[in-house]
Amino acid sequence: MKFLGKLIIWLLIALLLVILAFYFLLQTRWGARHISQWLSDNTSWQVKFDAMDHRFSSPSHILLQNVTFGRDGKPATLVAKTVDIGLSSRQITDPLHVDTILLQDGTLNLSPSTAPLPFVADRLQLSNMALNSPETGWELSAQRVSGGVMPWAPEAGNVLGKKARIQMSAGSLALNGVPATNVLIEGDINNDEVTLTTVGADMARGSLTGNARRNADGSWVVDNLRLNDIRMQSDKSLLDFLAPLTTVPSLQIGRLDVTDARLQGPDWAVTDLDLNLRNLTLSQGGWQSSDGKLSLNASEFIYGSLHLLDPILNAEFSPQGIALRQFTSRWEGGMVRSSGNWLRDANALVLDDAVFAGLEYTLPENWKTLWMEQLPPWLQSVTLKKFGASRNLIIDIDPAFPWQITALDGYGANLQLVKNRQWGVWGGSATLNGAAATFNRVDVRRPSMTLNADASQVNISELSAFTEKGILEATATVSQQPQRQTRVTLNGRGVPLNVLQQWGWPALPIDGDGNVQLTASGNVQADAPLKPTVNGQLHAVNMDKKEVTQQMLGGVVK
Repeated sequence: MKFLGKLIIWLLIALLLVILAFYFLLQTRWGARHISQWLSDNTSWQVKFDAMDHRFSSPSHILLQNVTFGRDGKPATLVAKTVDIGLSSRQITDPLHVDTILLQDGTLNLSPSTAPLPFVADRLQLSNMALNSPETGWELSAQRVSGGVMPWAPEAGNVLGKKARIQMSAGSLALNGVPATNVLIEGDINNDEVTLTTVGADMARGSLTGNARRNADGSWVVDNLRLNDIRMQSDKSLLDFLAPLTTVPSLQIGRLDVTDARLQGPDWAVTDLDLNLRNLTLSQGGWQSSDGKLSLNASEFIYGSLHLLDPILNAEFSPQGIALRQFTSRWEGGMVRSSGNWLRDANALVLDDAVFAGLEYTLPENWKTLWMEQLPPWLQSVTLKKFGASRNLIIDIDPAFPWQITALDGYGANLQLVKNRQWGVWGGSATLNGAAATFNRVDVRRPSMTLNADASQVNISELSAFTEKGILEATATVSQQPQRQTRVTLNGRGVPLNVLQQWGWPALPIDGDGNVQLTASGNVQADAPLKPTVNGQLHAVNMDKKEVTQQMLGGVVK
């Protein structure tokens, strides 16, 4: 019996020595190589580490050095200088469920192909890590990441798990091509719902703070977002720049504040932008709101040929449409001001008032083509309940028939300028007058016009101007039918008889000053020449009592 007792003791000592030898052997490069090789051979994962360290001062922790971990035939999921695994009594019943995992000084690639990972942890801690998210559609890249996920239970297609608390910071981050620094994120994951209670970052030489929530259906709710001192240049058009707002199923904005922002693209720019937006939901290319508000002002806004200075806009959103409380801006050397409503059901813009003062505006070279183009579906009609014009200069540089009007004043009521998405004068009344004008190099003074329009025609009851020595007076009607048939009656008293020559009528066989009477008709269409459609009669008498009568058919005097 004494011998048997000694044998058992020696066996226990031997076993202990073997265990100690195996313990120390595992912490050598040879042990690390063989363990990682065994794991790679017997699992679907490729595992490699240079050394394993365990210290009796921290008996529950195992340290792995220079770790590489990933799936067979796939890029590495994890590359880290140090992996600290904190064990607990749970390993007795659940070997792959550890207390903590600390990843230090490495790179973690989070993609659907990396999941499911074979282990879980009560806490995943990152320290000075890089994060990438290939194949997720987010195009995320972050450096100097520190923080934690509690608990961490990765699943297929969901690397962070279904339920977790997230606290992370990053020295730098790029999301979908937008860079940021000093990033702070805190939030929760609850199944497919992600709540970001705190988001902060320095971006585009400014700062971003806010909180948001992503619902299970992919929609976003932004409770509060503030952008301050943003300075951003983009190579995208304005529509492409704003396109991400329409890529999510729904974006609900509780409050968005932008202060002192400067944004620039290839054909657009805005400087010193201050914006406040409340209670607006963007969805499927449209919007919904019951009590939304928008206020903005800027030093400058450029979009193509449109150049606004000091624009101010205040609007309110409702299920019925948009109430434009205020719009003012300096434009083309002058000022514009307006207020009114956009009505959702009719896609109609109704302006209660519109004022144009001091403009020096040159019409685009293709303004006739633009006049004929259809407007977008959301703008079926435009009506000015009241408008006023004061001291404006309007210029058309068309070489075939240039003209300009100086010091143009005017007023009108219920003037419908768009109907069925088409520009025109479809209804209402207007009176216009100027100090001077030039029509194809013919100078006149005090031009004036009064018109009334309805569904059938535009009736110009007064059209007059002083020439160098006399006065021209005319009336006209323009049909609202597509051919735009126009009839004109013109009388000139004491005018140069060649006044009509610059306007398309051939030179008369008599000269000097005198009286003229003209009746003519034709089709005024932007996409077709006028002259071949003109029929008319001209009678002229000069001061010497010489007179002439001419007939025009198809633009040719017979």
